[in-house]
Amino acid sequence: MKEYEILDVHAVEILDSRGKPTLDVTVTLKDGITGCASVASGTEAGRYEAFELRDGDSRHKGNGVEQAVTNVNTRIADKIIGMNVLEQVKLDRLLIKADGTENKRKYGANAMLGVSLACARASANALGIPLYRYIGGTNAKCIPLPMMNMINGGIQADNALDIQEIMIAPVGAANYSHGLDMCCEIYYSLKEILKAKKLSSGTGDEGGFAPDISSISEALDILMEAVEEAGYNPGNDVSFALDVAATRLYDDNSGLYFFPGESFKCGKEIYRNAEEMVQYYEDIVGRYPIYSIEDGLGDNDIKGWKLMTYRLGERIQLVGDALFATNPGRISLGIENKMANAVLIKPNQIGTLTEVLEAVELAKCSGYSAIISHRAGETEDTFIADLAVAVSAGQIKTGAPWGSDRVAKYNRLLKIDEELGKNSHFYKKNLANG
Repeated sequence: MKEYEILDVHAVEILDSRGKPTLDVTVTLKDGITGCASVASGTEAGRYEAFELRDGDSRHKGNGVEQAVTNVNTRIADKIIGMNVLEQVKLDRLLIKADGTENKRKYGANAMLGVSLACARASANALGIPLYRYIGGTNAKCIPLPMMNMINGGIQADNALDIQEIMIAPVGAANYSHGLDMCCEIYYSLKEILKAKKLSSGTGDEGGFAPDISSISEALDILMEAVEEAGYNPGNDVSFALDVAATRLYDDNSGLYFFPGESFKCGKEIYRNAEEMVQYYEDIVGRYPIYSIEDGLGDNDIKGWKLMTYRLGERIQLVGDALFATNPGRISLGIENKMANAVLIKPNQIGTLTEVLEAVELAKCSGYSAIISHRAGETEDTFIADLAVAVSAGQIKTGAPWGSDRVAKYNRLLKIDEELGKNSHFYKKNLANG
């Protein structure tokens, strides 16, 4: 194998889409070729995610990443300068071993991921091939179905809606470009409808609208109206997806889910147990064209997840995000206990590209869908678009068609689709739910 020796590794602190610091890493090879990557960040880290190193001082309210930058420029650089950048697995394994902690607390998963992804991009550039081709090989040709954010709630919006995201998927689209058109048209329609109803058309962290509504049904009714106003048929042309982010609603001690927004609107405290949560989902799945529910229950509610999968797993996609945290060990636990049927893949939850690919492989080999996802704090880096094509994920979450940080991923997929031409395959699994 030809040697492409790493000459330099350098990180700088940049800002993400929320104005919070993150890292941008550049790997330079001996012949002058470079590869860059920046690291996305979530609103809050789940308990099973790898450790994101923040400075914890007064600067940026403790969110600075100067320590992580220093780790890249010193500790990590010292380890990998002189290595062959094409040896991705060897590089990643070396970083994991050098960190030596269970959750990457020493170097920081954000520092390690920036280096890992930059190495992959430098390798692709050195070989003169697209990133998706370098990671996925000759059979990388599946363009994912966009799961586009329309309405934000929960911790990502200043409204009373307790669930975090309501998304649409253009399941009836002829191709990716057509699907993107459909989603954007519905987004425009939704904005006009919200204005007509005198509801806020301000946006949440991921670009979805954040009207001050508290019930899922009210939000879904408005979204149904927007789909029809745009000229499409709910269920046949467009299906819906929910990200409940139920871990934030769950109390480990009582085993109950508390809905603060709904409680405020009703004037009394609303609690639901796991059985009632599943009944709640069964009701809305029966009334709306919902094909996917993400994090419908808390990440430690094992019995609840088993019940929900038993009751709904044959009807819709049940996605584990906080439940799995892109961690092969957690995914194995889910498979053994028959929890969920899909895994959300967020690279910063685990910290290296090698581990991301292992998580995807484990999920797919076990019959679970793998969905590539952005984070609330994004950058203009389009790595996850190439990753989705590389692993034939079939679905991608990367926010609303709003802001360059989200739109950059959709635009990158348009370019990949055009580059592949007739060899391109748009994900057409039957996801419609009428």
